Amino acid sequence: MKKNDLPRFEISALTEEDGGGYLIAFPDFPGCFADGETPEEAIREGRDALLSYKRTLEELGRKVPEQGSAFVGQWRQRVPKSLHAALVRRAANEGVSLNTLVTTILAEGVARRM
Repeated sequence: MKKNDLPRFEISALTEEDGGGYLIAFPDFPGCFADGETPEEAIREGRDALLSYKRTLEELGRKVPEQGSAFVGQWRQRVPKSLHAALVRRAANEGVSLNTLVTTILAEGVARRM
């Protein structure tokens, strides 16, 4: 498995407090991560961790997540009835769907925090 053969991954530098080096994580495979002194070593260790992760799930009879399945762009969120009603009214006033309104509000909030 070459670097290009790996599923989507993220590499981040570890602080000296955390031991230094680099951490590799596979977002499509929750809980699968490894580290190394260099990004290249983290990738090598990540490859091994990913293989072990998949083998362990198979041995336990659990489904191995499909690549790209971690973030499907959908979740359910319970909110108070009054908030739901207020959002529905605002969406209607703005002439958009509830989904569009809530997505816009969330995106604006995330952008402000960045």
